Amino acid sequence: MLKEIDYKRLYPLTSAQKLHFYTLKYCPKKQVLNIGTSLTIKEDINFDILKDAIYEAYSRCESMRLRFVTDLEGNVMQYVAEKEERDIEFYDFSDYTMEEAELKMREWTETPFEREDSPLNKVVMIVTPDNYKGIYLLVDHMTMDAQSLIVFLKDIIELYCYKRYEGMEYPKEMYSYIKQIEKDLAYEADSKAKYRDREYFKNLIEESEPIYNDIDGIERLLEERHIRGNDNIRNVTNVSNNVDANITVFSLEEYPSHVLLKFCEENKIPMVCLLMMGLRTYLQKFNYQEDVSIMSTIARRATIAEKKSGGTRIHCFPCRTVVSKNETFMDGIEKIREAQNSLFRHANFNPVEYLTYRTNFYNNEPGQTYEPLSLTYQPLTMKETKSKNGQTISFNNIDYKTNWYSNGVCAHALYLTVMHRANDNGLNFSFEYQTGRVTPEKLQYMYYYICKILFEGINNPYKTIEEIIESV
Repeated sequence: MLKEIDYKRLYPLTSAQKLHFYTLKYCPKKQVLNIGTSLTIKEDINFDILKDAIYEAYSRCESMRLRFVTDLEGNVMQYVAEKEERDIEFYDFSDYTMEEAELKMREWTETPFEREDSPLNKVVMIVTPDNYKGIYLLVDHMTMDAQSLIVFLKDIIELYCYKRYEGMEYPKEMYSYIKQIEKDLAYEADSKAKYRDREYFKNLIEESEPIYNDIDGIERLLEERHIRGNDNIRNVTNVSNNVDANITVFSLEEYPSHVLLKFCEENKIPMVCLLMMGLRTYLQKFNYQEDVSIMSTIARRATIAEKKSGGTRIHCFPCRTVVSKNETFMDGIEKIREAQNSLFRHANFNPVEYLTYRTNFYNNEPGQTYEPLSLTYQPLTMKETKSKNGQTISFNNIDYKTNWYSNGVCAHALYLTVMHRANDNGLNFSFEYQTGRVTPEKLQYMYYYICKILFEGINNPYKTIEEIIESV
């Protein structure tokens, strides 16, 4: 096995990267791992200084200089290139409409990267039609996730401010991606912690089989049972040859978003648990099923080193809860919190191994699943990073916008990402979905019911699930 290239040490893929690698391997459209975003500011930007700041941010972030190479045995390995020397492009959208500009950036996002020993990101300095100025950033998910992408953008802005304005502090250093993956790879090399985590998930899987709940109701499972001639089947086949995708975003206004956040703060409940409760109660209502399983994404960024080392650290595990109709909304949240905390304690385990073991244990075919969708809650915004990451610039008084662009492909039927808007800290519900499986009209219906459940629940947290379902 190749261990070095041009005197650079090579490292195997981490578990989080393998999760994405398998998605790429089996997806017919190779832009499936592209993440496209933009950050623009209502300020007069000096683009020469911004270009210098981008180059310096590259030098401070190892995972933005990652390269993947394939050895003679077919193993994909990674190393960090010495520096970034590509020209940083500039694109002026002043003569475009907003729709035309977004279409162009979506076109960039839909363009696959050359993968072998090549850069896996693209930065373009932009001027938008409404005269905001800043950056479009495209990254490959095997090199960065949403949290590290936000931290990288923040670093560019801090470096820019340091270079342009008097009296600004130099931003604190990023952490080493290589040192962090060395810790991850040490865990994966049959450590005691990995053995404990494997036993935990093995017991969890063998305890009992989950059951599939569809966003359209019970008919999907009944149809699967009819096709396969078995009334005891608890999973459905959830693969599609059509992976074309889109993103539909629903924006919850500032005040109701604040009400949800306030409920979480007052009751010391993580927002992700409240959102999960809204989702599982929606599925319980339309599937008449107390046993609900939803795929939960875990960022694995508890320490400063994990937060600032870049890369991708996301692991996904099913969050399964059984909440009877006689239990209260608060009881359900507590069960979710308990399930989530258990997943967090064992979250370093390889999700591919987890899912492979579950598939084999229940004699399932590839593509058969119990989870209709996955949930990600993304709390990190520019305004929220100050106390967490040693930020030297306050974004509270800066008029800025962030946008995320669809890559046109989705490996699974439905992903929901809930994140905070830049301008008012309200919540955006961003649904990424396979267009052949899910319609925007269905998502609007689903979003409407989730919100009704959430507000009925926080206003009456000790109402039973049956009472809440009946009242919405």
